[in-house]
Amino acid sequence: MTAYAIDDPLGRGPGLPRPGSLLRSAADSIPPSGLVLLGIFSVQLGAGFAKELFATLPPSAVVFLRIAAGALIMGLLVRPRLKGLSWGDWAVGIGFGATLAVMNLVFYEALARLPMGIAVAIEFLGPLGVAVAASRRRLDLLWVGLAAAGVVLLAPWGDSSSVSWAGIGFAMVAGVCWAGYILLSAAAGQRFPGTTGLSFAMIVSAVLVAPVGVTTGGADLLQPELLLIGLGVGLLSSVIPYSLELQALRRMPKQVFGILMSLEPAAAALIGVLLLSEFLQVQQWVAIICIVAASLGSTRASRSR
Repeated sequence: MTAYAIDDPLGRGPGLPRPGSLLRSAADSIPPSGLVLLGIFSVQLGAGFAKELFATLPPSAVVFLRIAAGALIMGLLVRPRLKGLSWGDWAVGIGFGATLAVMNLVFYEALARLPMGIAVAIEFLGPLGVAVAASRRRLDLLWVGLAAAGVVLLAPWGDSSSVSWAGIGFAMVAGVCWAGYILLSAAAGQRFPGTTGLSFAMIVSAVLVAPVGVTTGGADLLQPELLLIGLGVGLLSSVIPYSLELQALRRMPKQVFGILMSLEPAAAALIGVLLLSEFLQVQQWVAIICIVAASLGSTRASRSR
């Protein structure tokens, strides 16, 4: 979702600086690790603002606003080419978009039932599973056990008003979709040039989510203030972080990038406290730390391999 990947998309003359070059220059002045951290907090801020909308709109309607805003911006900046696509290209692109749609729908349902930090920590088991599945080392069993311990600590075995089994179930499905998203993203990267694969997937995702979002949101979706917030959520959750992450990946090893991304559940918990006043119990913080540590361990093991 990068503006700097497009050559003068608005048709400006040669005398004016292109928005892409300005964004690239600004990003080059920030260390790549800083770009990753900014992207992480941007995603979680977007999720925090989206959760505040749940008081007015159901989660599926908020998902529609987010994805529609992201698809609109992506479609303007990165127009996917449909001519010349093979049946395999169409299958990968549509599968990518469908996975993106389901992942967001179930994650927002989890977000409506769980504190942000807990929802993101459980969802993070998806990419952790992808990393461990690609390994043949016994040490990775330790990271699986550590992540499992984190989930056990998060489960509402006693009376808990902030955690529900339904929320945990939705977050786990979101994690499975995230794992599929990673695999399909790699497949799309081999079939579509640049970021056009993601642009294609977001448009497909917006089309698939629209019937559910419009039905549940109804006339409330036409309120200007909600549309504005939805646009902001789309920018914070999709366009801005992906642009920052793509720029960071060009300047740092993927393993280091993965290690930094492992901090996302902790960032989500912090944003939940600051923005939504979601104060977690000590046991829940320990659980999040276990999942973060498992992700860090599996990523470092992958780096050593």
